[in-house]
Amino acid sequence: MSGDYCNLTKLREFPLWEKIDQKRIPLSFELEITARCNNECRHCYINLNAGDKAAREMELTLDEIGHIAGQAVKLGSLWCLLTGGEPLLRDDFKDIYILLKRKGLLVSLFTNACLITPDHVDLFKKYPPRDVEVTVYGVSRETYEKVTRKPGSYAAFRRGLNLLLENRIKVTLKAMALRSNFRELPAVAAFCRQHTKDFFRFDPFLHLRYDGNDSRNREILAERLPSEEIVRIEQADEKRFGALKKNCEKFFIKRNSNSDCRHLFYCQAGKNSFTVSPDGFFRLCASLWQSNCVYDLKKGTLAEAWNVLVPSVRSLTSSDPQFLEKCHSCPLINLCLWCPAHAHLESGRLDAWIDYFCQVAHARAEMLKSKTKKQGSASIALKKNSKSILNSGPRRKDTPPIS
Repeated sequence: MSGDYCNLTKLREFPLWEKIDQKRIPLSFELEITARCNNECRHCYINLNAGDKAAREMELTLDEIGHIAGQAVKLGSLWCLLTGGEPLLRDDFKDIYILLKRKGLLVSLFTNACLITPDHVDLFKKYPPRDVEVTVYGVSRETYEKVTRKPGSYAAFRRGLNLLLENRIKVTLKAMALRSNFRELPAVAAFCRQHTKDFFRFDPFLHLRYDGNDSRNREILAERLPSEEIVRIEQADEKRFGALKKNCEKFFIKRNSNSDCRHLFYCQAGKNSFTVSPDGFFRLCASLWQSNCVYDLKKGTLAEAWNVLVPSVRSLTSSDPQFLEKCHSCPLINLCLWCPAHAHLESGRLDAWIDYFCQVAHARAEMLKSKTKKQGSASIALKKNSKSILNSGPRRKDTPPIS
């Protein structure tokens, strides 16, 4: 067709997004189709044994998934992320995937790639995913399997990843920074950037378990890096730190610390997205499991959850003196992990101050301050209050990307 009749605009630049951003529409949702996983990663916040019968029986059926997805589309959803656990453990994964595609949704997949088969590749070639995101726990068998605790998982991961890459399925790679693999992180970063040149991220922050399992939480805490080590690996990664430094002023946005507002939620939770658990519970975000902040979609509608529950949760306030003094008015709050969901996982309270988060925030602030002073750029921004967040975990919509 002649250029006189059409032109191309990048999706992210489509002017409709500016109009939508002013409204609260569930453009995307995460669908956790299982909590089971073929690996037993020591840091994981959700995984149950692959053969867990009770976990399998509680999972949403294909019909229930279709019902929820249909309601989401009616409310305006365009994207769906299939995640878990390991989504490919579902015997009906292909049916779920095709169902969502036929609803008109753009579908992404989070997987460890260990279970990828030629049949999956054929499915993705016929019905292309928006992307397939794979976590790289190590680039050596020893390190990878130290994390997954499953002999043979490294060979399975490489085999599955190669199948995706060789068949030109769109893949993005990410890594977790753990005590078990942090010495190999430079090699992991090089491996990821070699295979996906357009995008790579690593996450040094480990969430505690959604189910509150004490023994598993102790394992997660043992895998957490100290604040100084997090700063060191961020600083050592040239591309990550370069992007951070380049966007420094965007990360530090003025916030009025004298405001009487005591609301807990300043994040994007429940603004343009939501999460559905394997057993059908609606959450504003993946980490928010406080009992008053969830909604059973088997007993009600998605519209009610979105239009009634979400506003009530986002209106929650705190009167806790420690939180108000240490977190709510802190200019560094968005340099740390703190959010109501994470605070609840750590302490059982939405408005708890968490010492570890505070340590990370101050260490990162000092790193940025010293580096930006040396470069003669943006150091004054550290004296201002902030309302943005660094891209250390799943990237939020209101922050620039960190490579």
